[in-house]
Amino acid sequence: MSIPVSRLFAVVASVVLIAAGIGVATVPSQSQTETAVAFDAPVPNEYSFDGPTESGTATIGTETYTSLQAAVDAAEPGDRIRLSGEFDERIVVNTSNITLVGAPGLTARIDGNGSGNVLTVNGDDVTVERVWVYNGGYDTSTNDAGIWVNGTDVTIRDSRVTDATFGIWLNGVSGVHIENNTIVGREGVEPRSFRGNGIQVWKSDGATIVDNRITDARDGIYYSWASDVTARNNTLWDLRYGVHYMYSDDCTLVDNVAFDNDAGYAVMLSERINVVGNVAVNNSGTSGHGIFLKRIDHSVVSGNEVVGNKNGMFVFNSVNNTISENLFLENRVGVYFTAGSISENVSENSFINNDEQVRALVGELMEWNGSTRGNYWSDARDSDVDNDGVNDIRHRPSGLVERLTYEHPQATVFASSPAFDALRLAESSFPVIEVPGIVDHHPLTSPPHEGWKRYYERD
Repeated sequence: MSIPVSRLFAVVASVVLIAAGIGVATVPSQSQTETAVAFDAPVPNEYSFDGPTESGTATIGTETYTSLQAAVDAAEPGDRIRLSGEFDERIVVNTSNITLVGAPGLTARIDGNGSGNVLTVNGDDVTVERVWVYNGGYDTSTNDAGIWVNGTDVTIRDSRVTDATFGIWLNGVSGVHIENNTIVGREGVEPRSFRGNGIQVWKSDGATIVDNRITDARDGIYYSWASDVTARNNTLWDLRYGVHYMYSDDCTLVDNVAFDNDAGYAVMLSERINVVGNVAVNNSGTSGHGIFLKRIDHSVVSGNEVVGNKNGMFVFNSVNNTISENLFLENRVGVYFTAGSISENVSENSFINNDEQVRALVGELMEWNGSTRGNYWSDARDSDVDNDGVNDIRHRPSGLVERLTYEHPQATVFASSPAFDALRLAESSFPVIEVPGIVDHHPLTSPPHEGWKRYYERD
């Protein structure tokens, strides 16, 4: 419903008169301050690794090889190949149930000389541990990767993949475990869309991706036609999207940290995704979303901390999702609903000091929490007579004022005026004009997130 600007002044004036006539005092609007959040990124200080200076040797039992490929070809199931030094060769592992393990300190490095895949794992149940895979090919059309995985139940841990187009590519496999690796793409390749992804999960299932650090790629972790994949406690920065789902169902994203990206977590065209306990800070590029839900259904977004982004969360054409117990702090827009995203279960979130708490470009009134606990709004009017922690009056975080200022930007001059404050008060106290937007029937009087103030702390 578009409201002609000529009616704007009459509406506002009428509401002011109504508010004055019933003796209700208007509540001063909260002014937003330009406050940079405090955030200590959990990443190492630098990534200028020093490579080994000695030529490589690979040992199986008492036999030592100067060619890693020769050692891999000689290995039998159950063998451990111990690596040290530098190998200037591209490696293909066809034998199952073998281990490639570097000496302590990550001194073993495989240099692909800027061509093709550096390490290809075709065998099942192969373990790669404490190995540095370096300098893969540059061709995105052939998906050049540091480590290309064709085998099931492969483990890659405590390793590095650097100067690669795609870091690790899972190629239609099951049961892969990727843990405690550092993956660094090519910062000098611009734009980011010309790079590959840190970890590519293609038509794979049952994978676990845990405790990895990924930067300077296109997307940190990219899912395409994947299922039942768990990504936990990964740190992702200086990327297009920290995590990117496409056509991937029944996956779990928990306790990850995405910051300084174009967007933190982009969840698209998928169902039954659990996005739980993640942190998204300062994702403010072209997209600028902390969490982006596009055509996502029957999913859970809960317990996340979404701080200092352009849009804390952007919900596009997504239905039947649960959005609960999240912190939306100091974003330009806390949560943005559009394109028919009207049947969400939204409760016990904290909306604190966002420039615009919620924007809802929808065609109907979204009534939240008719019989349940609502959300905390830092700009809501406080009235809790029975001291049960729930406001006695409803809150309209997205109503007539927000719709008017969005449709008619010239009206923003009135945004902090007593007239608009009166209009907000009237919408919360009694329905003067019910326009499409959001009403929270049981807003909370205190935020469920006790630790939100730490984002303002300085040393």
